[in-house]
Amino acid sequence: MNKAILICQSRTCKSCGSAAVLKAFKDNHYLIPDVDIVGSGCLGQCGNGPMVLVLPQEVWYNKVHPKIVKTIIEQHLIAGKPVISLLYRVKHP
Repeated sequence: MNKAILICQSRTCKSCGSAAVLKAFKDNHYLIPDVDIVGSGCLGQCGNGPMVLVLPQEVWYNKVHPKIVKTIIEQHLIAGKPVISLLYRVKHP
């Protein structure tokens, strides 16, 4: 499976700013051209968004804001180390 970033664009996440998070990932896509950036439907974690799911590793980030997108890109997608402080604790206890 190709690497992909899913950014929930469902109603609850959108109300928390997921459209801006999607835009921030797309604005920085030049840093990770081999990764697909996808505005997804509901990821089933309503109330914890904006939700971001990195595939195929199934690494979840919640309450993502545009200002931390570059950190996720640089540390996780380029350097290969998930950003521990930003992980969604329900999926990564």
